[in-house]
Order: sequence, then C-alpha cells, then structure tokens
Amino acid sequence: MTSTLSAPCEYQESIRKSRFIAKAAPVASPEEAQAFIQAVSDLSATHNCWAWKIGNQYRFSDDGEPGGTAGRPMLTAIEGQDCDQVVVVVTRWFGGIQLGTGGLARAYGGCAAKCLQAGERIELVARVRCGLHCRFAELALLKARLNEYEALIESETFDAEGAALQLALPAEQHARLQRMLSDISRGRIVLRSMDVDAG
Repeated sequence: MTSTLSAPCEYQESIRKSRFIAKAAPVASPEEAQAFIQAVSDLSATHNCWAWKIGNQYRFSDDGEPGGTAGRPMLTAIEGQDCDQVVVVVTRWFGGIQLGTGGLARAYGGCAAKCLQAGERIELVARVRCGLHCRFAELALLKARLNEYEALIESETFDAEGAALQLALPAEQHARLQRMLSDISRGRIVLRSMDVDAG
C-alpha cells in the first residue's frame, strides 16, 4: 500500500569523510516540494541534491554531482519505499575522498531510503472525486454526516437553490454515500463521479 510521511524527518550519515544529511517531508504539490527544497538546502554545502514524487509527477536534481548519481537514485529510493507525495533533499559536505559514480549512487539513494524508513508514515487512500447539488435545508445535515464516509469537501459554491459540493472520498464509500444522500433528499441528490485521485 502506497504511503506518505505524516511529518518531516531527517537522517545523517558519514561516508568516507563526506557528511550526508537527508531531509524528507510530505508534500501535496510541486510548489510545496520546491519550497521545501529551497528552505532546507544549505548553501555552505558542496551539493544539495533532491527528488520528489507526487502521483505521476516527479522531478530530481544532481546539483553538480555526475549525471545520474544522486537525483535518480533518490527517486528510485522513494519508489522503492512505496512512497508518494514526498520530497527528499540530501545535502553533502565533501570530505576529500572521491566516492566514484557507484559509491555516489549508493550514498544518495541509501540516505534517502534510510530517511524515509525512519519517518512516521500514513497510508494513502485512493479517492474518487464526486460532485453533488443539495438544497440549503439539507446542507447542514449532509456536512455533519460526511465524516462517516471519510469524504473531504474540496470545493463549495452556492446558487439561488442551494450548494454545489465537490467531494473526494474512498471509492468503496461511493455507494453508501449515495444511499445516505438519497435518504435525506428523497432520491433527489445524485452523486456524480468526476475522476480518480490518490491522496
């Protein structure tokens, strides 16, 4: 089951006199990932290499290390730990001993993996996006019961008749929620599927 971190975490290791510090955090967007990278990168260090993965999107950087020796192994570590919606930055202070391309790949990938292993993780639930429209009179009751179905309100807009909600809920709750909506609206509220998302 794919998981993400519940909070930022850190791991340190010295490898042949070079010091490596890995920092990882949960992120929900590429912008959040880039902000974390900027926040934790140490400009006094030799390299600040990074990788992030959010669903089908991912990016990585070797930050001056030989091509393919840092960012790619870190992304591989994220995938190998079955993580998603995470960013990892590995900062290196060069200790004077060359590690070679294989050594670098093992160092960066290994530090990223150990950092993710040390962190607290939470499972990611695959959610489906749904839309519905309800009358004002039904809105308070509907909102009060959404937690029973692990449904998250992503957006809410109002018109003269009532409210249009966009929800994200676990796929297996879809039929149960539809039954509850039918019960409170005498069959008038219909849950429309929109798309599939993990998170």
